[in-house]
Amino acid sequence: METATDTAATAVNQSMWDIIIQSGTVGIIIILIQLVLSFIAVYIFVERYGAINRASRIDEHFMNNIRVNVQSGNIQSARALCQSTDTPVARMVEKGLQRIGKPLRDIDAAVENVGNLEVFKLEKNLSTLASISGASPMLGFLGTVTGMIQAFYNMATQENVTPSLLAGGIYQALLTTAVGLTVGIFALIGYNLLVANVEKVVFQMERSTTEFMDLLQEPTA
Repeated sequence: METATDTAATAVNQSMWDIIIQSGTVGIIIILIQLVLSFIAVYIFVERYGAINRASRIDEHFMNNIRVNVQSGNIQSARALCQSTDTPVARMVEKGLQRIGKPLRDIDAAVENVGNLEVFKLEKNLSTLASISGASPMLGFLGTVTGMIQAFYNMATQENVTPSLLAGGIYQALLTTAVGLTVGIFALIGYNLLVANVEKVVFQMERSTTEFMDLLQEPTA
């Protein structure tokens, strides 16, 4: 009874590295690739989350201050306010202020172009994160296939098939899948969270642009 307990304890106390080693050469390579992808995914998420969060911060009185300056004819002060505010909305409004005096259609087009550029900046590396969320499980499944091939090959080529003989292929099949799914799931959650935050910033940009264009169409006092 005690011997069985000791054996079970030894199996449970195996380190993760021991389990990885038993998954074979192909399994180790796939898992190392997965780890690299996980570090890239974490970096992208943290960097983009911070950038998008900063872009969403804007003084609630910003547009009111712009309105006061424009209505009073103090365009330079309005532009200075935009230049001191590091947000997509401020850069869009500044571009519109630079075009004051030109047809509203031209101003709107210039502001829209800046907005498209800002959205492109916000979405930087999101496609990479999306690719990781899809590629990581596929790499895990590749490890599953190669692990099962190894297991069946061992069965076909050895006369005495023992559990330990099949263990390497089974380890590889299960472990690479588990790691791939884990990385893929977290990358997918991170991607969707970032996309939702970008959409909030885009809504803020569209709302401020509409307010700015309405301001330009108001009759001057």
